[in-house]
Amino acid sequence: MWLNIYLLLTTVLFVPYAIIILLYRKWFLQLKPFTIAASFQPQTSFSIIIPARNEEANIGACIQSILQQKYPASLFEIIIIDDHSTDNTSEIVQAFHQQHSNIRLIKLADELDSKLLNAYKKKAIEKAIGYSNGDWIITTDADCLVKENWMASFDAMIQEQAPVFIAAPVVFTKNNTVLSMFQYIDFISLQGITAASVSAGFHSMCNGANLAYQKTAFYEVNGFKGIDTIASGDDMLLMNKIKQRFPSKIAFLFSKEAIVTTDPMPDWKSFFNQRIRWASKADTYKDKSIFWVLVLVYLYNFSLFVMPLVGFFYWPLFFYWLVFIGCKTLVELSFAFPAGKFFGQSFLWWFPLLQPLHIAYTVIAGWLGKFGKYEWKGRSVK
Repeated sequence: MWLNIYLLLTTVLFVPYAIIILLYRKWFLQLKPFTIAASFQPQTSFSIIIPARNEEANIGACIQSILQQKYPASLFEIIIIDDHSTDNTSEIVQAFHQQHSNIRLIKLADELDSKLLNAYKKKAIEKAIGYSNGDWIITTDADCLVKENWMASFDAMIQEQAPVFIAAPVVFTKNNTVLSMFQYIDFISLQGITAASVSAGFHSMCNGANLAYQKTAFYEVNGFKGIDTIASGDDMLLMNKIKQRFPSKIAFLFSKEAIVTTDPMPDWKSFFNQRIRWASKADTYKDKSIFWVLVLVYLYNFSLFVMPLVGFFYWPLFFYWLVFIGCKTLVELSFAFPAGKFFGQSFLWWFPLLQPLHIAYTVIAGWLGKFGKYEWKGRSVK
């Protein structure tokens, strides 16, 4: 009796899960790549804000990739805000400043006067915006690399569609380690869902490594006020606020020219800390479509997580577990194929092999995101 109830509940969870994935697939296939018109002329002034904490190994390459833009230097500035670094991050930025007048360094420690916070990144971005001159803010991370038409792509969309907030794609680099491939596949799936759902107007999703918003819109929604005590969410929670105020002015820049590249987490501990940090803001979304989808995803994965454990006491459950894993994989692959094609990489032979790992990480990270704490950039966060 209990087995039938368990299998029925798992099936009941799988059906809406599959429907949502297939909806994402439908929306993704409807996307048309955004291209810069031949008549394009740069107009928008940008302030590119890069929070950095102990990024001496990455910040130089990041700045250099921005400086190589096919975009007038008179129309953009780069503001690096050093978040209490103990390495040579500031010195590297200062060296660039000596050669490029549109590069500036701000030290968050000087702005805070020893005040302790729970959300340092939000405060860093807020302070940098206060010093900015551009009409639009672009945020990226210190370990990111951008393509030469990155800024031009943002400007072309601004001129053509007049949004006030633009989410844009991010992809991890990869190597042949299990951890790297797992992060690569998982992140491409997340980015595909972001592109599909934002363009369809279903979710407000984005990644702070690659987004842009009108500075006046930031101030019109009172910036990070109301979300400034939450350690994570400088991207999605802000997007949610702006979407509530400007519901028809949110866009996704579906362009390969706009893809930002970054490295995955180097080890399992930092990977789990990153995903716990992402999960920690799940119950703070005003966009309840995201919240309920996350609940559904968690419950379905939790059911599959428990099933093989119970199977040690009742062997037939292993067969049903394999059936559900197979169904989950087939549905997800239907979405992963077009998403992987956009990012230009083949990875699908890894996909079924990593399913057990994906299920376990979803359950563990989701639980700790709500009830645990994590370390990020050398800080312990609740």
